[in-house]
Amino acid sequence: SIGSEIVRQLLNGNPKKIVLYEISEINLYSIQSEVDAIKRTTANNTHVVGLLGDVKNQQRVKEIVTNHQIDIIYHAAAYKHVPIVEYFENITEGVRNNILGTQVICDVADECHVNKVVVISSDKAVRPTNIMGASKRLAEMVVQSKNATSANTKFCMVRFGNVINS
Repeated sequence: SIGSEIVRQLLNGNPKKIVLYEISEINLYSIQSEVDAIKRTTANNTHVVGLLGDVKNQQRVKEIVTNHQIDIIYHAAAYKHVPIVEYFENITEGVRNNILGTQVICDVADECHVNKVVVISSDKAVRPTNIMGASKRLAEMVVQSKNATSANTKFCMVRFGNVINS
């Protein structure tokens, strides 16, 4: 996933700490195992913490940002597989995750004075033709709005096309 690739790239910079926040236990286990293997074969001394949770859980997100004194958030917790998100029984969850999850991340970051938030978006948000693309575009609008009003945090986003494994 894009989040996993961001972690791989961050490790190259040997940051003090990386906090992995993932709703899926198996995905968290997978990236933690890979990070441990990378650290064993390099001189990397980054402290990596793996935490389970949902980006829509504002209390949990705030607890983590506060406890770990987060400086930068890379928010890549969006649904990206159009056929799954577009299935009529999944639409509400897709919208909630993509828009409300982004809103929670942005609100907590601003409240906790995080330096920067980078939201990973999708090329499907350019001229949305489906619900998934529209939800990503609305999430981008949340980021833009927050950036225009925040005195504490710099908010930005980047659009990725051809998402890995999608």
